[in-house]
Amino acid sequence: MTPNVLRNLFTKSATRLYPKETRETFERARGEFYNEIKDCIFCKTCARKCPSQCITVDTIEATWQYDPFACIYCGVCVENCPEKCLRQKQDYRKPSSGKEVVFMKGEIKKKKKKTEDEQS
Repeated sequence: MTPNVLRNLFTKSATRLYPKETRETFERARGEFYNEIKDCIFCKTCARKCPSQCITVDTIEATWQYDPFACIYCGVCVENCPEKCLRQKQDYRKPSSGKEVVFMKGEIKKKKKKTEDEQS
């Protein structure tokens, strides 16, 4: 047992000090995701398609809310967004000391009226 103890004392640690030392993410990693709220039309497609039901969309108030602790980062909401305003970063979300919810407020887009030229 003494040789093992001595070897472990004088060799490099097998683990990393996580928040301080991070390794490079993999090429096609699905990391933290975000919403370009100015492009969002609040159609609720992301909320309906999300398997973990971590997204809440209010079409009347034009709000978009997401719980990163419930999200499984599968990317289904990103793939199904009709406006492509949801995107996923390659980097993972940073650790936090408390529970947080991402809340965004946008504007409801008004539908454009067709002019006489477009109707013909």
